[in-house]
Amino acid sequence: MFDDRAGKILVELLSDWGVDHIYGMHGDSINHLMEELRKAEDKIKYIQVRHEEAGALAASAYAKLTGKLGVCLSIAGPGAIHLLNGLYDAKKDHAPVLVLAGQVPTDQIGTDSFQEVNMERIFDDVAVYNKQVVSEEQLPSMVNQAIRTAYAEKGVSVLTLPDDISAEKIKNKVQKNAVIYEAPELAPDTAAMQEAVSAIEKAKKPIILAGTGTKKAKEELAAFSDKIAAPVVISLPAKGVMEDEHPNFLGNLGMIGTKPAYEAMEDADLLILIGTSYPYTEFLPEDVTCIQIDSNPLQIGKRYPVDIGIAGDAKKTLTWFNEQLHQTEKRDFLEKYQEKMADWWKEMRGDEEQTSTPIKPQQVIHEVQKITADDAILSVDVGNVTVWAARHFRMKTTQDFLISSWLGTMGCGLPGAIAGKLAFPDRQVIGLCGDGGFTMNMQDFLTAVKYNLPMIIVIFNNERIGMIKYEQEAGGNLDYKTGLESFNFARFAETCGGKGYRVEKFEELKPSLEAAASFNQPAIIDVCIEDEPPIPGKLSYDQVTSYSKQTIKKLFEKGKLELPPVRKGLKRM
Repeated sequence: MFDDRAGKILVELLSDWGVDHIYGMHGDSINHLMEELRKAEDKIKYIQVRHEEAGALAASAYAKLTGKLGVCLSIAGPGAIHLLNGLYDAKKDHAPVLVLAGQVPTDQIGTDSFQEVNMERIFDDVAVYNKQVVSEEQLPSMVNQAIRTAYAEKGVSVLTLPDDISAEKIKNKVQKNAVIYEAPELAPDTAAMQEAVSAIEKAKKPIILAGTGTKKAKEELAAFSDKIAAPVVISLPAKGVMEDEHPNFLGNLGMIGTKPAYEAMEDADLLILIGTSYPYTEFLPEDVTCIQIDSNPLQIGKRYPVDIGIAGDAKKTLTWFNEQLHQTEKRDFLEKYQEKMADWWKEMRGDEEQTSTPIKPQQVIHEVQKITADDAILSVDVGNVTVWAARHFRMKTTQDFLISSWLGTMGCGLPGAIAGKLAFPDRQVIGLCGDGGFTMNMQDFLTAVKYNLPMIIVIFNNERIGMIKYEQEAGGNLDYKTGLESFNFARFAETCGGKGYRVEKFEELKPSLEAAASFNQPAIIDVCIEDEPPIPGKLSYDQVTSYSKQTIKKLFEKGKLELPPVRKGLKRM
C-alpha cells in the first residue's frame, strides 16, 4: 500500500470486497480513477451506461438481487445529480450501494469552478455514509468504512473523491483496517416466542403476510403455513417467496391483489407479519391479535398495532416455531380460501387464455409464462405492468422478481434486467415494461447490446401512461394528457443492434416470444395492447362511484357516454 497511487489502492480494495463490476459514465473529474480501472479491467469490469440514473438503478437492482454491494461511479455536478433517483430506490428498498462520486480538484473546491456543487449536501438525505476524501492517506480506511456502513445499514454510502487525489501516491504509512463485515445475529426473546405460540394455538383463523425478509426462509415459510393452517399473502417485492400456485398462497393484497387475499384478511382473527413493513394498513384487519417477526426491531409496531413483537431472523424463528408447534387439525379457514383461490385462478385464466385481437395485457403475461425458465429473473417496471405481473405471472421459488417497490420509480425495468444478467450470466432475464416506463431509460438498451447481455424486454405498448389515466378517472376526474406518441420499439431495437419484434395481432405473439428466447442477444418485443383498466381484486364502493362521476362528466362535457369497464370489477366484489 505504501508508495502506491491512491486510485490503485481504491480499486484493489473494491476487488478485495468482492466487487467485480461498476456502473458509470466517466468524465473529467474522474479521469485519474478511470485510468486505474483500465489497468485493473481483469478484476473489475467497468459497465459504461448511457445515463447515470440507469447506472444507479442497476447498482440498486444488483444489490437487491444478490445482497452484495452495488457500485456506481459518476463525475461531479450533473453526473452525481443524475444518480439520485436510483440511489433513492436503493435507500427505500434497503439495498447496499456504494457511490464513487468525482469532484473538482482539491485546489478548486470552494471557488465556484466548472461543475462544482456541494456534493455532501446533495447526498445528505439519501446516504447512510456521506464523506469527502481530503487526503490520499485517508482513502483506504474511508473506503472500508463506507462499504461496512452500506452493508450494516443496508443503504447508500457515498465517497466524494477529488480527481487529483486518485493520482497521488500514498507516501506516509497509514492506519490499516480490515476488509471485513460480520452481520449480527439477533436471538429472539424466548418469552415473546412462547407468547406467540400460545396466540397461534388459540387462533381459529390465522393469516400470514410475508415480505422480503422471508426470501431466505422459503421452505420454512411453506412449512409454517401448512403446520398452522394459515393462508399466505405477500407484499409486492416478496413475490416468489412462495409458489404462486401453492395451495396455501393467496397472492398480493390491495390494489394489485386478489379477492381471496382481501376477504381472508377481513375474516382473520390472527395476523402474522413476517419480514414486512407493509404500508397499506387500510387493507389489514381491525381489532385482531398481531404477531410481527422482523430482523430490524425498528420495524416492529411501526405501522400496525402489534401485540407480540419478535426481533429475529425469519428463517431461524420459523424453524423454531415449526419444531414447537403441533400440526393444526382444524383447517376449515385455510380450506375455505383454497377453494376461493382456485375459483380466482379459474376466472383469471378466462382473461389470460383468450386468443383475440386487440391483445390484452393478461394474454401477454400468459404467453410470456410459457417461455420463462424455471430459474428466470423477472425485472418489472412500475405502472399498470406491475399489476399484470403481480396478479397473473405464476412465480416459482426458484425465480427472482425485481422491482422498485418503495420508491416506485418508472424506468427501473431495463436497468434491473441489465443488473440481473451481469449478476447471473447463465440465467434467463426477462424485463416487463410499459411503453411509458421503458422510454425513461431506453437509451441503455444500447448498454445491453454493447456488453452482449442476452435478455428479453417485453413492452406493453398502449401509447399511454395507463395507470395515471385510471387514477385520474378513479378520482372522479377526466383523463388529461396521459396519451403518448406512437413509437415502434422493434425498429429501435434493430437500430441499436439487437433483435426487435413488433406484435400487433395475437397470432404473432407466441412465435415472437419463442424467437426472442432462442436468440443469444438482447431483444425487444413490442406488443401493441388494448387499454385495459387495472381493476383491483376488490373494488370499493367509493371507486365504483368515482367511475360513475367520471362517466357523467364525459356525458355532459363531451356529449357522449363512454361506459368505463366497471362490470368486471363489480362482479369481483
